[in-house]
Amino acid sequence: MKTAYDKIKPYTTKDGSVIRELMHPGAHGHDNAKLSLAEATVSAGSATFLHKHQRSDEIYHIIAGTGIMILGDKRFTIVAGNTIFIPRGTPHNIENTGRALIKVLCCCSPPYSHDDTKLLTE
Repeated sequence: MKTAYDKIKPYTTKDGSVIRELMHPGAHGHDNAKLSLAEATVSAGSATFLHKHQRSDEIYHIIAGTGIMILGDKRFTIVAGNTIFIPRGTPHNIENTGRALIKVLCCCSPPYSHDDTKLLTE
């Protein structure tokens, strides 16, 4: 299965990031029913809402930008090239502290779902 980046319409998730679902069974068929891959962006000076997922584990790979991440009880700097595992049930968010867009590749298993996203702050 193949998707074209310029054909994928972005949308805003519950946590406030802008997402392009690069591969998701809801949009691209059920051959990849166990996971999803998306590009998330966080604008300079903004942050995602602190949230958690009850069913999905996530892997974030930072493609561009710099910021601060909260992951459970840890707070640390993120930069391009970092890869972070987020176990299901773990509160997390990203704050963009730089001047450029943060871009993140986000892999979720099972696939991302608004229904699985619980906001902890707004």
